[in-house]
Amino acid sequence: MTASTSSGVARGVVAVAAFVAATAFAQALATYQGADRLQRITEAARREGVVTIYTSTPVDDLKVLTDAFERKYGVKANVWRASSEAVLQRGVAEARAGRVDVDVFDTNGPEMEALARERILVPVWSGTLDQLVPEARLAHRLWVGTRLNVFAFAYNTALVRKTDLPASYGALADPKWKGRLGIESDDADWFATLSGLLGEDKASSLFRDVVATNGVSVRKGHTLLANLVAAGEIPLALDVYNYKAQQLKDKGAPIDWFVIEPAIVQVNGVGVAARAAHPNAALLWYEFEIGEDGQRLLLSRSFVPTNRAVETPLNQFTLRIIDARAVLDERAKWESRYAEVLRAGGR
Repeated sequence: MTASTSSGVARGVVAVAAFVAATAFAQALATYQGADRLQRITEAARREGVVTIYTSTPVDDLKVLTDAFERKYGVKANVWRASSEAVLQRGVAEARAGRVDVDVFDTNGPEMEALARERILVPVWSGTLDQLVPEARLAHRLWVGTRLNVFAFAYNTALVRKTDLPASYGALADPKWKGRLGIESDDADWFATLSGLLGEDKASSLFRDVVATNGVSVRKGHTLLANLVAAGEIPLALDVYNYKAQQLKDKGAPIDWFVIEPAIVQVNGVGVAARAAHPNAALLWYEFEIGEDGQRLLLSRSFVPTNRAVETPLNQFTLRIIDARAVLDERAKWESRYAEVLRAGGR
């Protein structure tokens, strides 16, 4: 072995040792409950200087948080954005390949729970957890809910009169909605929860009738679906996220939204990667997003925060939370059933 080769090996060993030591320190901080917890995390995060976030949150929405985080802490936030399914797939693929590119996952509850089951996330304790709604807290603490995505009906106010809006799911079978309905293609979890409310047989029968009688425009992506309503291409959509419809409304688009109670809600969450390259910065982002600063910024984008210290007008609704664990356990069943009812006449 040459001197240069020996030197290179030595540097590699030192680098690995430093990474292992830093990871062990961060994992200890993840469950540390001392009064100086946030101070210690902040100091260590600033030394790391960067955090990498894999997310399904729209870029313009997350940028409000990353900009504030960078200003407050001087830690750079790198973001990779894709669908929740793609976030899960990339996270699993990289973990199995032994890569450590990601520090934080931020996506839908079922995908967060899948990451937890793959042992890709590390358990975290936080003094803020007690401030969150019960549905945002999980016993394993591998991820935590940051906001609630409310599934809402959205309608084009220039094409649909408020007095004509359906007051029940059964009203969607009225022939007046022929050629006027839209739905998201991957919302099997929404349909599963709705089936729990209506009864499985009744829900399947009803939606077959609705699709066969009136047709339904099946589109992929809640943001796309909301934009199509605002553009007038789809007069009434069944399952957009309320925040996107509200954002478009606030910008002056001819769109509004409503719910048929109980409103079906999906928890979006955040979790720290078990093999994060910047584990302390990851913990700092976690604390920021569930803390009052991050939660108020989410509210400013019309999201529903999970921190009870932040008031939201959505408190008026009765909510039915999608059970992320149950969705995973029965995903194949509900994806098949949802696809089958949409095939009754979707276009």
